[in-house]
Amino acid sequence: MYVGTTEAAEILDISTSKMRYLISQGRVKGAYKSGKNWIIPLYNRMPIISRGTRGPKPKWCRMIPAKTIVHVNRNQIRDNKNLEIPEPVISVKRGGTNTQGFSVKINGPCEIIYRPEKPLPGSKATLWMETFASIQVKTTLADIPINPEDIIMVAGA
Repeated sequence: MYVGTTEAAEILDISTSKMRYLISQGRVKGAYKSGKNWIIPLYNRMPIISRGTRGPKPKWCRMIPAKTIVHVNRNQIRDNKNLEIPEPVISVKRGGTNTQGFSVKINGPCEIIYRPEKPLPGSKATLWMETFASIQVKTTLADIPINPEDIIMVAGA
């Protein structure tokens, strides 16, 4: 998996300017530039930073960040057809918390997983997304603007 400088800095709990400084010193293993963006590979969900020659030991923590799992409750979609005010159908699980919402914005890379033979532990979901990036969840319908220009026709019948 690859991330940019912002996501790598978030994982290491350092500033983005410090991350760019480490890259400029050649201390980030496998980092390369694509256009004007840095691409940083992750090894065991962490970028590898080599030690500097001077100064104190680095203070960033090598903890693995909590994985966020996003999935859609298809039973709630079915039940919403009979309700005047729909209930949220998107479930966002991070650590021990579970947030229900109508819209989710993922600010970084994510992976979509379909596993019918082994559903998501604790539910019957066979399709879900996993990410280590930060996310934004909109929990009410009032938060979601409906703009006709944002609707894109993917395929016509």
